[in-house]
Amino acid sequence: MRRLGIALLTFVLAAVLPAAPASAATRLSGTLPDGATWIADVPDGWNGTLVLFSHGFRPGPDNPAANAPDPATAQALLDRGYALAGSSYAHAGWALDTAVADQLGTLAAVEDRIGPAREVVALGQSMGGLVSALLAERAAGRVDGVLTTCGLVGGGINLNNYQLDGEHALAELLLPGQDVQLTGFTTPAQAAATVAALTTAVRRAQETPAGRARIALAASLMNTPIWAAGPQPPTDHAARQQAQYTWLLQTLPFVIPSRVSIVSVAGGDSGWNTGVDYARLMHRSARLPQVAALYREAGLDLHADLGTLTRAADIAPDSAAVAWMRRTSTPTGRLRVPELTLHTIADQLAPVEYQRDYALRVAGAGESALLRQAYVQRVGHCAFTPAEYLAGVFAVQHRIRTGAWSDAARPERLQDVASAIGDAAFVRYSPPPFVNAR
Repeated sequence: MRRLGIALLTFVLAAVLPAAPASAATRLSGTLPDGATWIADVPDGWNGTLVLFSHGFRPGPDNPAANAPDPATAQALLDRGYALAGSSYAHAGWALDTAVADQLGTLAAVEDRIGPAREVVALGQSMGGLVSALLAERAAGRVDGVLTTCGLVGGGINLNNYQLDGEHALAELLLPGQDVQLTGFTTPAQAAATVAALTTAVRRAQETPAGRARIALAASLMNTPIWAAGPQPPTDHAARQQAQYTWLLQTLPFVIPSRVSIVSVAGGDSGWNTGVDYARLMHRSARLPQVAALYREAGLDLHADLGTLTRAADIAPDSAAVAWMRRTSTPTGRLRVPELTLHTIADQLAPVEYQRDYALRVAGAGESALLRQAYVQRVGHCAFTPAEYLAGVFAVQHRIRTGAWSDAARPERLQDVASAIGDAAFVRYSPPPFVNAR
């Protein structure tokens, strides 16, 4: 225990001591056989640790290589002696068919140039957080530890289906009798038409109590955050519904067009809702009391609306696309190296509820000892500070070097370490259940 305490103190001191002045770094680059490009920055005083960064979803066509979440975090890591590397992946969009191999290919190419790293920490962001979670399962011996941030750790099938549930509710309850395409998008024009129909319906519905209640129902099925602005999460139903409305108007124009890329690479749409009982599904949601209250205030029958959604649930699965997503884009939870996940408590694109689902999956695989999860009290997708990223890296390094987490990943310790560097907001938090029936 004394050895673990000394090792942890070493990492804390590394964070507290001032970083060296911005140091010179050598930029390396290359191209992998599948066309993915990669870059690496190696500081003159390399400390032997390589951070392998996996970037998030990009609609394209631009798809440059990236090796850090943002310039400030990159500089903070370089100033402390870390080398940074990362690829573009072979193509933009949903690149899970090549991303893991591209990251390992990048690692091999960089180490061929600079020599073997003492340790490799895989850092992933958003879709890249899913990539890093997959590296934690598949790259033992190549990667020593993983920091997954704002990650889509529920996997691609869950992603498509929870979004479909919310969109299905919007279409059926706000545009009854209209034929609104929700899956199988093959062109941007198809996606744009659906975005226009749903966002127009949401704006109109927000003007009436009945519309606001139905928006809250759809948003809850879509795991939409109830906090969009202000210093603290709201506590009253109306303010929470306003936050859900705000987020829907921002997320629908992004997530629906993104399905074009997913359908293209998977060869079909892995979203379906046949057999879903929406009453049972809604009763899993922590938002049920809010939705029920808004329905009572509007004089609506919540049970009737949920029955409508269940009867209209007729989108069948594409078995080939589901199999592709299961093979390429779904974590099993069978971790082989330690992993720390970071998440804001109000994330509109990767719901924090994902983290609860992921922890259960890891527990089911018997690997809970390798996983720790931490939360930041902030609004937004991947809205982390450089100090929070660095505190996460330090915690993963502690686990790699000592073989035990001890208290390195506790929110209080992460907050102490990060606060010595810059702004931080780590909190003790337990996410609500992930609303999904597949």
